[in-house]
Amino acid sequence: MTFQEVAKLADVPEGAALGIEFEGHDLALVRDGDTVYCIQDWCSHAEIPLSDGDVEGCEIECFLHGSRFDLRTGKPLGLPATEPVPVYQTKIEGETVWVDLPNQGENA
Repeated sequence: MTFQEVAKLADVPEGAALGIEFEGHDLALVRDGDTVYCIQDWCSHAEIPLSDGDVEGCEIECFLHGSRFDLRTGKPLGLPATEPVPVYQTKIEGETVWVDLPNQGENA
């Protein structure tokens, strides 16, 4: 895996999610102060974009059925979801957000 530039820091809203598609990956970026989290942008319960849901602290909620996920681990924190979603390591260099994504052909 290698870090790839996916967004400008100014484009990632504080306390909300930015949904992007990058090289075949659907991603949700969430900014919390100086930290940006990156999680797969699909709820494991109903394949709904998580970026359309609410963010509170280190949690993101699917708007359709209310499943909540930890942005740090991808683990579900509330039913009906029982399966985690992939999370990806991020780093910020200057005003750029970089994400460590799987190589093409690798599973997330």
